[in-house]
Amino acid sequence: MSASTLDYQTTGTDCWRLDTGLNRPGHTACYLLHDAGELALIDTGTSNNIKALLHTLRNLGFSPSQVRWILPTHVHLDHAGGAGALLDACDNAILATHHRGLPHLIDPQKLEQGALAVYGEELFARAFGRVIPADEQRCQALHDDDRIPLGRHELLFVDTPGHANHHGCFFHEPKGNLYTGDTFGLHYDALDHDGQAWLMATTTPVAFDPELWLKSLDRMMALQPKRVCLTHFGPLENPARWQPVLRESIQDHVNIALEEEREYDRQGRQQRLAVALMNQALSRLRRHNPDLDEEMARQLLQDDIRLNSQGLEVWLARRAKKRANQ
Repeated sequence: MSASTLDYQTTGTDCWRLDTGLNRPGHTACYLLHDAGELALIDTGTSNNIKALLHTLRNLGFSPSQVRWILPTHVHLDHAGGAGALLDACDNAILATHHRGLPHLIDPQKLEQGALAVYGEELFARAFGRVIPADEQRCQALHDDDRIPLGRHELLFVDTPGHANHHGCFFHEPKGNLYTGDTFGLHYDALDHDGQAWLMATTTPVAFDPELWLKSLDRMMALQPKRVCLTHFGPLENPARWQPVLRESIQDHVNIALEEEREYDRQGRQQRLAVALMNQALSRLRRHNPDLDEEMARQLLQDDIRLNSQGLEVWLARRAKKRANQ
């Protein structure tokens, strides 16, 4: 694969997993769907990878004019930072996402400011590049149970809060594929063992809500998908078998945050949370794989753990503010 295209692999007939290359290979995906000459892209990666994404389309025998839909699962920049730039490059496309998130792609100033606060200017520029505002006239707000026509079939939009309050999944029932963004957590093949999948929640700032997330998982499993297609990272067969692993991880995150809330003040909270989360992840992984390469696991998870600790710190601050206002 040349440097001007993204690594890709098929995930079934007329569907491809593209690796956007964000952070490291095998970390952040988007998905290309084809049906009767029409294309949809679920998640986009960042503005930095859009040129390579367009080269990849052409490499697969498609053209940007065939893109009918650009469908971010939510507006966190690893999922939607390139949406405006991709919309500019695809003259027949419509950008459609959760109605709560769409305004932030039309006017991304607050989105950029929030990400700058998390990542800092240097890392932000290197990872995300410029966030191009989306043309409002070519945007569509999605609500729960909306149906999105693509070729001869439809995609079902499912409102799935918990990781973010503007998160939705897309279900392609003819294929049995559920495109889950972050609502089915993080899954990296390198951490699987003996045919057993390992998943971890992602509690990136700022809207982690464990109760809503568990309800979203119930809703997703009721669709009986054959596979879930995760942004981090790739397709996972037989999700009903693995969703208890994610539920355990969500509860682990809650337990760690609540213990922090009981035992400590806010000084140094994010660092303590990061240490506790890494220790818990490694403990779960050792049970999962007694021969675990811990250094490999630490390297794979360190960026996700840092973001998770920041998200839990925000969640605890929100809980404290709510109690103070009661």
